[in-house]
Amino acid sequence: MVTLRLHRIFGTDGRTVIVAMDHASYFGPIPGIDSPGRTLRAVVEAGADAVLTTAGIAARFGDCLGRAGLILRVDGGSTNRAPQPGPLRQIVSIERALRLGADALVCMGMIGHEEETSSLHVLTSLVDQCSSLGMPVMAEMLVKREAGAHPSAEDIAFAARIGAELGASLIKTPYVPPAEEYRVVTETCYVPVVVLGGARADNDRSVLTGVDDALRAGAAGLAMGRNVWQHTDPGGMTRALVALVHGRATVDEAFKEIQT
Repeated sequence: MVTLRLHRIFGTDGRTVIVAMDHASYFGPIPGIDSPGRTLRAVVEAGADAVLTTAGIAARFGDCLGRAGLILRVDGGSTNRAPQPGPLRQIVSIERALRLGADALVCMGMIGHEEETSSLHVLTSLVDQCSSLGMPVMAEMLVKREAGAHPSAEDIAFAARIGAELGASLIKTPYVPPAEEYRVVTETCYVPVVVLGGARADNDRSVLTGVDDALRAGAAGLAMGRNVWQHTDPGGMTRALVALVHGRATVDEAFKEIQT
């Protein structure tokens, strides 16, 4: 069952374009996903393999997913208005996720953060609950960084391997250049690694170049949010990413899919 569900997330080439739309459970109705149904329809029509989102969006707009896989966010604990972030905990039951039609579940792994212990507890518990049901778990492995600094490839490799060791079927984690150094992440993690998109970038070409570099470093695809649905042309950006990931297009070729 794990393999069957992963086939709804990954293409036959072993790669995937995931659009992440779980941000509103922490940030509220931010621009780009203030109308989730419209955004869902646009990215699915443009060829996204899967959507990573919340139980609320899946329940209300699940009919917009079409053939795309559903990755459900099941952890949380506070919002960006909380005076102090609370410990992460599981907030969606496996039974509810199954009723919503989830193909995989996702939770955080906060290495070096105050929430490290609680997040890894959620991850191990979730893997244990899902093992008998054939449900894949994606671990979103983040590394605490010093102010103004990016984590190193070695730091990310450490975090990704921890997620794999705790039983995750795939890892979502940042990409840091150069590609030659990032290979340590994909070569030491024995489950697929997809790179996250991060904050909204000012330059579309730089986004596509980063994805292209990550793919050359062995990444199995991406899980991107704001750089898709905060774009003026979410469908075009999705098509550009699909061209890079599945079509093996160059950055210049992929860029032509975007209406600027």
